[in-house]
Amino acid sequence: MRVRKDESRPLRAEDDVVRARQAVRSWAVEMGFSLVDQTKLVTAASELARNTVVYGGGGTLRIELLEDGARKGLRLVFVDEGAGIPDVETALRDGYTTGTGLGLGLGGAKRLVNEFAIESRPGAGTRVTVVKWK
Repeated sequence: MRVRKDESRPLRAEDDVVRARQAVRSWAVEMGFSLVDQTKLVTAASELARNTVVYGGGGTLRIELLEDGARKGLRLVFVDEGAGIPDVETALRDGYTTGTGLGLGLGGAKRLVNEFAIESRPGAGTRVTVVKWK
């Protein structure tokens, strides 16, 4: 598998979340994803970008166009250096929140993509990687 194209974007404030959503949609359109898959990707990206800003204190989004033989995909990597997630398994459960939301974000994002990975350690931040294949 190789990365054919990539870019990084800062995630520091709500405006950056909006720009991240727009960038992900633009990449998905350029790759020819269906409207349904574009919406899934943008929804997952929006949730994860917002988490990076709100819970992670800001960070970065890396967008990568992947090629694996004839298969093409979009990989999104969200990284922050915030407090981290003490119990990832619990955080992925619907209804769990440390904020004021519905607690559907991480689990919902996971259901919207083909691949989902999360690495987090308390005090060392969080990295969430998602991939949607075309």
